[in-house]
Amino acid sequence: MKILVTGANGQLGHDTVNELKKRGHDAIGVDIEEMDITDAACVSRVIHEISPDAVIHCAAWTAVDAAEDEENKEKVRLINTVGTENIAKVCKELDIKMMYISTDYVFDGQGDTAWEPDCKAYAPLNVYGQTKLDGELAVSSLLSKYFIVRIAWVFGVNGNNFIKTMLKIGKTHDKLTVVNDQIGTPTYTFDLAKLLADMIETDKYGYYHATNEGGYISWYEFAKEIFSQAAALGHSEYDTANLSVLPVTTAEYGVSKAARPFNSRLAKHKLTENGFTPLPDWKDALKRYLNEITI
Repeated sequence: MKILVTGANGQLGHDTVNELKKRGHDAIGVDIEEMDITDAACVSRVIHEISPDAVIHCAAWTAVDAAEDEENKEKVRLINTVGTENIAKVCKELDIKMMYISTDYVFDGQGDTAWEPDCKAYAPLNVYGQTKLDGELAVSSLLSKYFIVRIAWVFGVNGNNFIKTMLKIGKTHDKLTVVNDQIGTPTYTFDLAKLLADMIETDKYGYYHATNEGGYISWYEFAKEIFSQAAALGHSEYDTANLSVLPVTTAEYGVSKAARPFNSRLAKHKLTENGFTPLPDWKDALKRYLNEITI
C-alpha cells in the first residue's frame, strides 16, 4: 500500500513511517514543510500528487497549556480541527481510508471507569481537547472509511515527553513531587506504530482506544518506575538514596493553564475483539525505551 503519514517529524509519525517501511509499504511522511494542513489548497494538491491508498493523520498541536493562550487559540483550531477536516475532505474525494489519532481529552476525565471507544459523552475540559474532538467529528461526519484511535500519555524517541522531562529534572534535584490523582496508562509510539500498521491494512473501521497494557497508574507511579529502571541501568543519581519522589494531589501541585483529566483510563477490549494484538506491558515498553535513548 501507499500510505501518507502526517506529522512525520513527531514521535508517533516518525515511528509509524518506519514501521510501514519495514513491512514493505510505500510510506510517505510529510510535515509542515511539505504539507501545511491548515491550507486546504496545499492539502488537496499534495494528497492528489501522492495519490495514496490511505492517510494516517498524526500531525497535531499537542502543547496543551500553550493552547489556552489567547494568541494561540485560533492556530490550535486551524491545526487540530480545520487541518483534519481539510484532509478528510480529500480522502472522501479520492475514496481512501483515513486514520485520525485522537486523545482521551475529548472526555471530561471524571470518575474512575475506563472510557469506552464508542462513548459519545464528550465534554472536553480545555482548548486542546475541544479542537481534537472537533477533528474527530469532522472525520466521522465526512467519511465512512475511517479509524479514530485515541491514545494517552505518549512517549517516543523522536520528541519530548514525560520520561525525558523526569530524567532531566532528576539529574539536578534530590526531591521531586509528582501528581498521584491523575490516572491512565502510558503509550510507547514504537509499539503503537505496529498496531496502526496492523489496522490500516484492514477495513475494520471505527473508534478504538490504544495504550500499552499493564493496568492503570498515576503519574507518580510512572515517575517512580522510570527512576527505578534508570537506576537499575547503572544511573545511581536516580536511586532512592539520591532522589526522593513524593506524591501530591493536582490541587497541591498547582494550577496549570489547561485543566487536566483525572481519569485517562481507556478501555481497549475492542482491539482484541477485532483481531488486533494489544500493545505490550508499559513496564516492558519503558525498559526498551530507556535502552533506546541517552540517559
